[in-house]
Amino acid sequence: MRRTDAVDAVAALDPIRPDPTMGAPAMVMFLFLVIALAVVVAAVTLAVVGGGDSGPLPDAEPERLRDSLPPDRPVGRGDVERLRFPLVVRGYRMAEVDDALGRLGAELSERDARIADLESALAGARAAVAHRHDRHVVMDKPAQEEQQ
Repeated sequence: MRRTDAVDAVAALDPIRPDPTMGAPAMVMFLFLVIALAVVVAAVTLAVVGGGDSGPLPDAEPERLRDSLPPDRPVGRGDVERLRFPLVVRGYRMAEVDDALGRLGAELSERDARIADLESALAGARAAVAHRHDRHVVMDKPAQEEQQ
């Protein structure tokens, strides 16, 4: 393998190192691109760090829960379907998710208790009606036997 073949092989494998056979115009273009890249990086760094009269960039407002659960009425199916949590670096804000789940859990417990109360009242009302019906039927039977 000749030396120029080895140089060509190394240059083909290393895209950052300019090819020694590419000539002066290509070398000037390569240096221009490197300098332009350095200028852009420096300008962005100065803008972010706070160079200039405007001062540093303002802090971004944190995303907050959109379409939160209504505080003045019970939560409905549509409220839960519209509930969206903002994304953060590691998923969702745990405090906002915990608050929403706590609220939903409390409302479900209230509804379960209300359903149990209503079912209990319904069972009591049915038992009272059945007891009255049984007593009424029992009272009617002796009266019918006496007439015969």
